[in-house]
Amino acid sequence: MRKLALFAPVLLLACAAHQRTVVGIDQVPPGSKCVESAVLKSFIGQPASTALAAQMMAAATARNLRWVAAGSAMTMEYSATRLTVQLDSSNRVASLKCG
Repeated sequence: MRKLALFAPVLLLACAAHQRTVVGIDQVPPGSKCVESAVLKSFIGQPASTALAAQMMAAATARNLRWVAAGSAMTMEYSATRLTVQLDSSNRVASLKCG
């Protein structure tokens, strides 16, 4: 228990040091549905980041984004407002689709 108390400040500092990037989805109108377009293909091969996520969401007018790591399982439920981005083993965008 004493060791845990020693690590608590370190954990708090780690959380504080992590800079959260706010994705500007306020530009996507409420109720918008994800739209697949040729523009999305331009994101393939780019490294995953929050800035890239914001660009992809804006390009697809998606309200939500789901990252899927290489080899990961994902649920099959469909969401018309979500962009699903599959990553390769190098953490780069392999494919994008609505749903």
